[in-house]
Amino acid sequence: MLKEFKEFAMRGNVVDMAVGIIIGAAFGSIVKSLVDDIIMPPIGMAIGGIDFSDLYINLSSGEYESLTAAKAAGAATINYGVFLNALFSFLIVAFAVFLLVKGINKMKKTEEEKPAEPAKPSDEVVLLTEIRDALKSK
Repeated sequence: MLKEFKEFAMRGNVVDMAVGIIIGAAFGSIVKSLVDDIIMPPIGMAIGGIDFSDLYINLSSGEYESLTAAKAAGAATINYGVFLNALFSFLIVAFAVFLLVKGINKMKKTEEEKPAEPAKPSDEVVLLTEIRDALKSK
């Protein structure tokens, strides 16, 4: 059983998939930082100094200064600012994947467009060519 597991785990596809998952997780954290730390602050400043990650709807009766204070108090909230950040992160990742797939498809298309070898002559053509050459040599 251990031998079978080792063969399974060492297959090229499994290793490639593991590498893809690890890189994808790292890419996700980079995109999250890009959205939270670079993209959203200027957008928030442009629309009046709003921090998107702190936008929420309070469903409880108390008043809270921030989302952190509401969470600390255990208040029920709808955190639409966090959702907006996640939405922007998704759009960036989806666009990056789109560009990756588009590039791969373009590479495949150029491979398909390479000229194929000329078709081999049929048996009849080969036979007729041999007869012609034999008649010429007489």
